[in-house]
Amino acid sequence: MTKINKVALITGAARRVGAEIAHTLHAAGINVILHYNRSEAEATRLCDLFNEERPNSACSLKADLEKIANFDDLIKHATQKWGHLDILVNNASRFHKTSVGQVTQEIWDNLMTNNLKAPFFLSQAAAEYLRQRQGCIVNIADVHANRPMRDYGIYCISKAGLVMLTQTLAQELGPYVRVNAVSPGAVMWPEGENTLDDDYKKFIISRTALHRHGTPKDIAKAVLYLVQDADYVTGEVLTVDGGRSLSI
Repeated sequence: MTKINKVALITGAARRVGAEIAHTLHAAGINVILHYNRSEAEATRLCDLFNEERPNSACSLKADLEKIANFDDLIKHATQKWGHLDILVNNASRFHKTSVGQVTQEIWDNLMTNNLKAPFFLSQAAAEYLRQRQGCIVNIADVHANRPMRDYGIYCISKAGLVMLTQTLAQELGPYVRVNAVSPGAVMWPEGENTLDDDYKKFIISRTALHRHGTPKDIAKAVLYLVQDADYVTGEVLTVDGGRSLSI
């Protein structure tokens, strides 16, 4: 009998934490669909690597997650490769400073659409496919969903919404689809204009119980647990922050 591998769609899978999640799920024997928007070169390289390791085990899919109206077609396209979908990982996210007094409607819409609206509508579009396979959804939240980070208020609001989204979908999609979240702490520093200075990084680490930052692999292993070993877990947020939330 031919083995039917599980299939995971991972948003924002070309780089950083998303790429590590893709590596970890693929290494566990799961076929992966690597969603990207702008990072085509990175997604292609990762896809080629996976297919070299295990033929016909990965494909890439370009989509703008701000175009909500296209999500039904996006999910249908994602299922065409192997005929089914077992796992949706809502990893793609935006992060930038939003000091009160300088927030525009455009900034609000950008963060809320990418971090909250897109995960909801993508989950809704995927729900029936996941029901057919008794699959699961994993959302990537943030420790600052519970306690705000100064000057990043809209980001924190969007991630707080994602936590409630996780609990709501767990209730609405049960008993056939499990929905959980992973809440990272300091596992990878921001890039570009959001780069934190060294003193602030040291401050963050000093307030972490383990006195060190984590890695994307820590988040990926948590996702794998929720996907593969947590059959009786739904509506939960797994915090992976080295104990930072104890003193945040």
